[in-house]
Amino acid sequence: MSARGRSGATPPHGADPADPADPVERHVSALAAVLRGADRDKARMLDELRAGLLDAAADLAPEHPSSEDAAREAVRQFGGVAELAPDFQRELTVAQARRTSRRILLLVPLLLSCWYALAAAAPPAQGLPVPVQVLLAHLGGAAAAAALAAVLFLAATGRAARRVSVSDRLPVMVGWAGTTAAVALALGALTLGVAALLAAAWPLCLLAGAVALACHAQIAASARACRRCARLPAAA
Repeated sequence: MSARGRSGATPPHGADPADPADPVERHVSALAAVLRGADRDKARMLDELRAGLLDAAADLAPEHPSSEDAAREAVRQFGGVAELAPDFQRELTVAQARRTSRRILLLVPLLLSCWYALAAAAPPAQGLPVPVQVLLAHLGGAAAAAALAAVLFLAATGRAARRVSVSDRLPVMVGWAGTTAAVALALGALTLGVAALLAAAWPLCLLAGAVALACHAQIAASARACRRCARLPAAA
């Protein structure tokens, strides 16, 4: 029986979906305890599971003496936490990896554009020292490589590829790609901070460094969540 039910499901007579003693709610809570992922995605998946269990319990109610027995049988037919958790966790991990990929693709080009604008705006005599430009170019290349990995992952997990099985290694790669980009941005912020002491265009350096630091924080947090999801076996 599928773990996805109709969203308009109503509990069988006498069952309270908010009651922790209810077999359906106990099952959903036990699954929630072992899953890791974005709260919105996790809540949506658990709501679908709850609706499916309530539908099944309502269908089974005529065959059982009480609503609790019907709910318990619905839970048994759907499968235990150990059976459901791996598939649920895999879906949550892919969703988190896609979120991380989108964040990389949003922020890395923005930052690289900012660095390019900084180099172009400063007059040659007052511009960034050559070593700083070289280091920023290398850091920008590392961040751009992470953005390329994000593009490939989004393509591999998009609508056109929904019927293709996603390797468990891909979300891990996205997590580390995000970490690589975050480290590159942090080093870029540090480099620009030092450059502000050396370049006449120090206000622009400080501004670009602040933008790099903000982008670093956003990407690092998402990449860390992605790696955490990817290494969970999600067993009861």
